[in-house]
Amino acid sequence: MSSEPLVLTTRHDGVLEITLNRPASGNALNPELAAELAEIANRCVGDTSIRAVIVTGAGRMFCAGGDLSSFASGSHGTHALLLSITGGVHAYISRMTRMNAPVISAVNGMAAGGGFSLAISGDLILGAESSKYLVAYTNAGLSPDASSSWFLPRLVGHARASELMLTNRILSAEEACDWGLINRVVSDADLMDEARKLAGSLAKGPTRSFGTVKRLLADSFTNGLETQMEHEARGVAEASVSRDGREGVSAFLEKRKPTFVGE
Repeated sequence: MSSEPLVLTTRHDGVLEITLNRPASGNALNPELAAELAEIANRCVGDTSIRAVIVTGAGRMFCAGGDLSSFASGSHGTHALLLSITGGVHAYISRMTRMNAPVISAVNGMAAGGGFSLAISGDLILGAESSKYLVAYTNAGLSPDASSSWFLPRLVGHARASELMLTNRILSAEEACDWGLINRVVSDADLMDEARKLAGSLAKGPTRSFGTVKRLLADSFTNGLETQMEHEARGVAEASVSRDGREGVSAFLEKRKPTFVGE
């Protein structure tokens, strides 16, 4: 049995790249891969040197979803297996969503089921021209997990979310972009270069401010207006006295480009 990690990580200039690494299985999610994702997220949240993250898949797919071939035949075995997978993936998504560093999904090939959910949990989503998007769960008599029932209506609205989840319509990259599911379509050959260019730019930005933006957007559908404005007021006041906030204001007044350090 190979000892190669099921999730690969590399770091360069403040950017962490996370690559799902089960290409022969379409990077399908199993308990071991899910546990590795959770452990990576645990390390990320306390590491202020990480200022942007890229998530992608090895081989021809981003992620085919849950590894149906590994599901036990008995109902109790399947129940425990799914709780194990969702436990790791949910922990990963929760921590990455709440961390300051922006997360870029670089979607290559098919993103289906849990892979679809993982892809759309990114703060920014780049799709290769060949990428496709499929909710998939009800095709197998299952229901959504890994955050898609939370993110999808926010991205495309209730009607389109219902259509994708109930009919399992496959979206092309262009359709996904038109629907607002992803931010941009790039050529297959340029996907990682474009993701790295974007991540490199973000890694030079005010990381703490990015984190506040992420939290404000995440809470905006559940907070009332006054509550949201109070969070905005506290956020901008705290940013103004941070190192990057002081640098940003000084650079503006001095008509120069700011140098942010993520603090």
